[in-house]
Amino acid sequence: MSQYKIENKVDRGFMPKKILVISGSPKKDGNTVTLVDWFAEGARLKGAQVEIVLTASLKYKSTGCISCRVCQKIDTYECVVDDDAKPVLKKMAEVDVIVMVTPLYFFSMSAQLKLVFDRMFSLYKWDNEVGTMKTPLKGKKLVLIASAYENIGLDALEKPFALTADYTGMEFESLLVPNAGVSGEIKNKPGIREKTVALGEKIASAIKEKAQ
Repeated sequence: MSQYKIENKVDRGFMPKKILVISGSPKKDGNTVTLVDWFAEGARLKGAQVEIVLTASLKYKSTGCISCRVCQKIDTYECVVDDDAKPVLKKMAEVDVIVMVTPLYFFSMSAQLKLVFDRMFSLYKWDNEVGTMKTPLKGKKLVLIASAYENIGLDALEKPFALTADYTGMEFESLLVPNAGVSGEIKNKPGIREKTVALGEKIASAIKEKAQ
């Protein structure tokens, strides 16, 4: 349990039913992109606005968070490194649901996704003297969708996402797909498409109900 008292500073008056899907795959036609498409299909069927970000296509000025901590000295929740990751982080603060989709690489998320994940530091403000933490992410939902070639390692991959959600005060849900095979083979695995589309429908419907 966090030692910090979480405070929410954001105005929740933005348009509901917005989902940001962040794909961590370096491939354009692999298992991860297939899962992204299936989830988006389900969410859009329920009327959600879905935006997809391909992290492998982003142009970066730094390899992850450079620990400059300038973000802790400004009033806005943003990364001061001005590259393609900056607007993605801004959108994370504006949407209702953040979905991260990644393959399992050495028992963790892909390097492409980690570059964005670590820079989420800019979306938090800590006051160590009084023990508070403020973030516009509080109350949102974080969804993890991940696949692995075999049935090992997905529990380790899931942990940092679950811990981040708990620390931040976010709802968390995951869909873990073991034995997905090599790139593209997930399309031939029975039941996976149905589960992923259904998850998209479920998440979008939950946002709609929450907004009513």
